[in-house]
Amino acid sequence: MAGLIRQSDIDEVKARTNIADVVGEYVSLKSAGVGSMKGLCPFHDERSPSFHVRPQVGFYHCFGCGESGDVISFLQKMDHVTFTDAVERLAGRVGFQLTFEDGGQARSEHGARSRLLAANLAAEEFFREQLMTPGADVGRRFLGERGFDQAAATRFGVGFAPKSWDALTNALKSRGFTTDELSAAGLVSSGDRGVYDRFRGRLVWPIRDVTGQTIGFGARKLLDDDKGPKYLNTPETAVYHKAQVLYGLDLAKRDVSRSKRVVVVEGYTDVMACHLAGVTTAVATCGTSFGVDHIKVLRRVLGDDSATGEVIFTFDPDAAGQKAAMRAFTEERRFAAQTYVAVAPDGLDPCDLRLAQGDAAVQRMVDSKEPMFEFVIRQVLSQYDLETVEGRVSALRASAPIVADIRDASIRPGYERVLARQLGLELDEVQTAVRGSSRGGSGNGGSGSRGASRPAASRAITSNPGGVITLGMTPNGTAAYVPAAQAGPPASTQASTQAPMRPDAAPAQNGAAQGGSPSYGAGQYGSQQNAGASDGSLRSVAPDEYPPEPDDEYDDGGGWAPDGPDGDSPGILDARDGGAVTSLREERPLSLADLPPDQATRLERDALMAILQFPDLAGHELVARAVHTGFVNPSLAVIRDAIATTLDSFGTEAWFPRVIDAVPVPLASLIQQLAVAPVPERSERDLSAYVREIASALVERDLLRQSHEMLGKLQRTDPTDREAYRAVQRQLLDLEAERRALKETS
Repeated sequence: MAGLIRQSDIDEVKARTNIADVVGEYVSLKSAGVGSMKGLCPFHDERSPSFHVRPQVGFYHCFGCGESGDVISFLQKMDHVTFTDAVERLAGRVGFQLTFEDGGQARSEHGARSRLLAANLAAEEFFREQLMTPGADVGRRFLGERGFDQAAATRFGVGFAPKSWDALTNALKSRGFTTDELSAAGLVSSGDRGVYDRFRGRLVWPIRDVTGQTIGFGARKLLDDDKGPKYLNTPETAVYHKAQVLYGLDLAKRDVSRSKRVVVVEGYTDVMACHLAGVTTAVATCGTSFGVDHIKVLRRVLGDDSATGEVIFTFDPDAAGQKAAMRAFTEERRFAAQTYVAVAPDGLDPCDLRLAQGDAAVQRMVDSKEPMFEFVIRQVLSQYDLETVEGRVSALRASAPIVADIRDASIRPGYERVLARQLGLELDEVQTAVRGSSRGGSGNGGSGSRGASRPAASRAITSNPGGVITLGMTPNGTAAYVPAAQAGPPASTQASTQAPMRPDAAPAQNGAAQGGSPSYGAGQYGSQQNAGASDGSLRSVAPDEYPPEPDDEYDDGGGWAPDGPDGDSPGILDARDGGAVTSLREERPLSLADLPPDQATRLERDALMAILQFPDLAGHELVARAVHTGFVNPSLAVIRDAIATTLDSFGTEAWFPRVIDAVPVPLASLIQQLAVAPVPERSERDLSAYVREIASALVERDLLRQSHEMLGKLQRTDPTDREAYRAVQRQLLDLEAERRALKETS
């Protein structure tokens, strides 16, 4: 058995892989500033994008759920594969040959998931070859009768499963696959007569995931003596989960992301017809109804964070189609995009419509879409006799909740008028019914409690003799991690009651840093009025440049969550006796939201962001000076020290992981956030100057601090002691000369 993959090979694979390319196959990414990209998080459901990717650093971080990692961990979490499988997939992607520490070469069949994918790929090749054989005439005839030629079959990978007991089984066994592997891939079944091919005498479509890997198949019955269902799909396997797969998404994803439009149809041939007719954003479910997991997949590909996108459903006019439409409507609110329904006037599905009227008819059907709400309201009203009073009243009761559910309050009155006209009722009657059926009856647009004030937890610094790190509060009430040896006893027995603040909150008063210390060197850097300066002067990150708060009721900045058994916080801090002293019950990772908003901390935060994200622009010499300066914030000081201790590998591929390894575990997440958070929006041309200026500001602040100390020393020196007095003066002159030289080079 092969040993571990060589670390040098792992580093080389990561260096050759652009993490944005890999993540972009699962998530629609857009620019979030120079060198940064963002999109909807694939690990939790959210409305606004808080998932950031920094290709230059090779890391991602979600400011909503806290997920962080590199390209390898991303594949592990997304595809549920082992570390080795993820590395091998990336190596195959960049054409790199891996070796194990025992000298053996990595084999392509390594890993159970890889074997299942390889078996599916081999089966697809077999089916496609069989489509060209004489025995597949019934399959070719089926395609031809629906307007699909050989080129179309090749484009979509359509194949044919011969009417044979074990043709596929024998073919794949000859290629080294075992019966257990074929069974795990869902390609064979077993019964009283042994193992046999699952698909026999059927036309077969390969079902691929969003990255284009074949994970299963859908097969259509062709022969009259086939007693099976009309469509037979791959069963649930380790790689195929029908509730999370959309047929055709691998072909449609780029156009979906670019056009912000997706068309959801009902079958494989409908997807083919739409794509061939020019509607290249069509997808379909695979043997199951459209559900929540499908919505999550589509929202990530759409970049569904605003109402500018379009999700268009096509349904058959029969009862099953109407039922599918109502199911889709129940989940409509999960989309930020606008939802529509497109139905051909004569009730034809896209495949039959293209065959009967041509490609243009398919495009017209999609373009003639109507809002989902109009479609559903019409379907509901059709179930009642509107010629009677009782029918109209019942129809109003059934349709009013639909209008009340319309998210956009500006268009709701229009639908109220439409409903009143269709029912022949007075407008005020309809409005009263809609208000009465509104969820919660509050009419506040579903704002919920996000804007409610959050109680502040009373906290105090605590010592932790047995630990490396302890959670405490800075004098202005914000959380900070400090080494246990430095924490000492509480500075005061009275705990602060100020809640943690976001890093983009209002700045503190000028002239005072954390704990009342002078804010040396802050100058114009911390002034919000200079945020839009065009002369390249330093500025803070504006509030709208920071990731939004997560979608859950409380953010992950360590706020209050009064749902413990006694009404207090269930797992962070426990206040005793009025909050005189608090004890740490559970260490949690520190985040950017925990950092105080004072100017000194903002300077340190932004300088570390620039150094971690753009080490080459900062330069080794300047960074070496910057990380040997004094820091106000103790948590950022730990990260500064980690950078200082790893300067021997500064700027290399191994440097950033070493920095993470050099800090206590609770600070690892903060480093990852610093490495992906957007820097102030600047052009590539200005970026180099910004990085050097922000790092130089740390050095200048330290020089000013030293000058301040020297001035105090000069005042305390006896003027009659000329030698000592002149020595202090020389030190002051040297500091000023160093400061001027720094300004000239930055």
